[in-house]
Amino acid sequence: MPNREHFMEAAGLTGINGLLIDINGVLYVANKPLSGANRAISAIQRSGLPYRFATNNTTKSIQSLSQDLGAMGLLIEPHDIISAPYAAVLYLRQLGRPKIYPLLSADAKGDFAEFTFSDTAADVVILGDMEDEWDYRSLNRAFRLIMQGAELLALHKGKFWQWEAGLQLDIGAFVTGLEYATDQTATVVGKPSPFFFEIVLKELGLPPEQVAMIGDDIEADVGGAQQAGMKGVLVKTGKYRPALAEATGITPDLLVETVEAIAQWF
Repeated sequence: MPNREHFMEAAGLTGINGLLIDINGVLYVANKPLSGANRAISAIQRSGLPYRFATNNTTKSIQSLSQDLGAMGLLIEPHDIISAPYAAVLYLRQLGRPKIYPLLSADAKGDFAEFTFSDTAADVVILGDMEDEWDYRSLNRAFRLIMQGAELLALHKGKFWQWEAGLQLDIGAFVTGLEYATDQTATVVGKPSPFFFEIVLKELGLPPEQVAMIGDDIEADVGGAQQAGMKGVLVKTGKYRPALAEATGITPDLLVETVEAIAQWF
């Protein structure tokens, strides 16, 4: 791997032996592949390095995500995807399979089929994304359950995301609202939570200093990875905005124009 090692050293990423690649905003936006995405995926899959593709998408099961990506020509197997719902399932198993009240899309609920659903006696309220199905009744039911002692489990706490119409409000606003109303702090399992990156490192079988995260979110991707001891590579696509990135005070280990830059590493 002399070419890869030379490039990685020049990029300040010496010693990287595993990759975590964000999906939405890095490989595609608004169901359209971004330039160089296929080349990057092919290079990663041929590299021989352990890798996973990561997403905070909470509206799709891993199987559906893989199928949707395939329909765009982005061939990624379900077992190579680590999602926020997958992280939540692992967390719930640690609790001993509690009853749950899922604020999730119908498709995403499929990832939680092993658990008992309850809207009156849930032990855990799971807050993901229901797209246009949000209503006061659902949020108020979640509020009541939390006030009765249920834990608030947030799949992530993102502020916004990129779609063809521009930036879109993400579920962080609902999470914060329920925290404020109940005086409780949500357990967050998606990026940038330490729990999410612990799962990634366990699956890759590598120490954090040997893994680089590539993403378009300066806080969830780059900041989260760096907090976990990994390297953070920021891609100037998707939700990336220079002013917003600068305002966070987070400095990526590497800044690249598109995900196609990854193909140069191999």
